[in-house]
Amino acid sequence: MKYQEALDFLFTHLPMFQRVGAAAFKKDLSNTLHLCAHLGNPERRFPTVHVAGTNGKGSTSHALASICSSAGLKTGLYTSPHLKDFTERIRIDGVKMEQKAVATFVETHQDYILERKPSFFEITVGMAFDYFAKEEVDIAIIEVGMGGKFDSTNVISPDLCIITNIGYDHQQFLGNTLPEIAGEKAGIIKPGVPVIIGQSQPVLNYVYRERAVELGAPLIMSGEHYAISDRGADLQKRRFRLEKPAKWQGEDWEIDLPGDYQLSNIPGMLAGADWLAKLGYPIRKEHIKAGLANIKKLSGLQGRWQQIGEEPLILCDTGHNKAAWEIIRKQLSTFEGKNLHMVIGMVSDKSIGDVLRLLPNPAKYYFCAAKIPRALPAEELARQAKLEAQLEGEVIPDVREALKAARKAAKKDDLIFVGGSTFVVAELDEIE
Repeated sequence: MKYQEALDFLFTHLPMFQRVGAAAFKKDLSNTLHLCAHLGNPERRFPTVHVAGTNGKGSTSHALASICSSAGLKTGLYTSPHLKDFTERIRIDGVKMEQKAVATFVETHQDYILERKPSFFEITVGMAFDYFAKEEVDIAIIEVGMGGKFDSTNVISPDLCIITNIGYDHQQFLGNTLPEIAGEKAGIIKPGVPVIIGQSQPVLNYVYRERAVELGAPLIMSGEHYAISDRGADLQKRRFRLEKPAKWQGEDWEIDLPGDYQLSNIPGMLAGADWLAKLGYPIRKEHIKAGLANIKKLSGLQGRWQQIGEEPLILCDTGHNKAAWEIIRKQLSTFEGKNLHMVIGMVSDKSIGDVLRLLPNPAKYYFCAAKIPRALPAEELARQAKLEAQLEGEVIPDVREALKAARKAAKKDDLIFVGGSTFVVAELDEIE
């Protein structure tokens, strides 16, 4: 079996949430447990860190992987969804899983897949665990797909858990209130395993405390022990000063993720790395500093406030919910004097009114749709945008054509922003 044949087999036979939505989601870990047993329980053969949250879990996972690689640890990283190629989901020291290894795994287990019919995500999780075990990684950073309690990744016994922040997303699966959503995320907390809360949200902290006390898990509120002050950013990096802990106080560091929202993520990243050191991993300050400064290079992260063009300046970002757009809108507003062109697409199975009302106005809009079944048709997005937020623009369904139109209309001093959905960013030719 060749690589493309293997992918076609998975796409054809297994429901994939990113493409079809609710039909691929189950509040049940039995399939994943059965798959892991079939594979010989590879998830038990390497240490892990488990990362959940609404926003920030991807950046935090990549940051920790970068730090661990900087420390010389052979580091696995499992994330989802991918932008360009399936192998982005499974990396070791930033290097994507070999296509041949994907094909071999699918060919080896295709009879089981046809018989058991796991979801696309379940088989991907099993594939990652199997790959990390065979490659004998020293540690693997495992990002939750959605929620926590019933996410397929929640079959591991991690050394450390991290919950980044909680916002409204996937309410149809996780609950309609923030405490309900937090309860689902808190499902990754394990007996006796330290859990770091990356961003304190006073209305939700009791959810974590109750769960941690119940399971005897040490609870670390990162903001109480790790704090930074912003020292400014350009389009490639952000500078910040350490205020806590005392051992790093007054030092200036950098992170190569310049989005404003990273200011909320950095304390959790610092706490995660420092706690891994406390747990006995050979991670020192210089590794943390180097890891944060080289996340994109060492982990392969893309699509976070990323510059993909100049004259006109073109930025893209995968942020797609209200919490993310509150910050994106504010950062866009810092480009005073630039005419703004917005290439925007969204998915159809989310309530988008809150996001539409946060999109900047005035701006010229180009409404598009990613090539997935879940995509909201560009015409419908334009209709809702006008109804909800009085946003006006062109309907150009193809993402690449929409960006081409924006480029043609923009002057060299203008700003083009592309986003609204991970899947819109994924279709950009400029994303490798």
